[in-house]
Amino acid sequence: MRRVVTVVVALVVILGLGTACARSIDGNPVPVGAGGDRPEGSVDTDQFDNLLLECSVLSPMQIAEVVGGTVARGTFNGAICRWIVEGSTTAGVTFNWFEWGDPNVEKETAKQLGYETENIKVASQAAFTQRDPDRPAVCGVTARAPSRGVYTWWVEPRTVAVPADPCAAPIKLMELLLSGGQ
Repeated sequence: MRRVVTVVVALVVILGLGTACARSIDGNPVPVGAGGDRPEGSVDTDQFDNLLLECSVLSPMQIAEVVGGTVARGTFNGAICRWIVEGSTTAGVTFNWFEWGDPNVEKETAKQLGYETENIKVASQAAFTQRDPDRPAVCGVTARAPSRGVYTWWVEPRTVAVPADPCAAPIKLMELLLSGGQ
């Protein structure tokens, strides 16, 4: 008898939950972003509205050419984007867009990590380089993203030779990004 009561109670709960969650909604479905005008005071959208689109803001060919290789293979797309550039040079390239980041916080963090920073302008915008004195071939460049947050490009050659200007490639990548990829 106890088993029958348990089964009956379980069925009542299951049926009750099933009907409690069922409802219809008037209207027609539309894709995200296709709903027409934005509400008053909403944040401007930018070129990164789609998940992981930031990893394709520059083409692999653009990345390879800037870094001095012939091909850039994407190795990770997520919170950051990574490529390995191969050809006449081999280098690791990293891009991140911290949507709510602040350039001042990024710079202070770099300094706390012992990196040397230098203020520069990229595409008429304030930016800074960051370099680890223990790894002279590596350079990162950070700039405020036009809509919000910060962008950072890192280039780390995987060869023994230190490039004449280790910051040339990440500065050029940032320039391409800030000028819309041209």
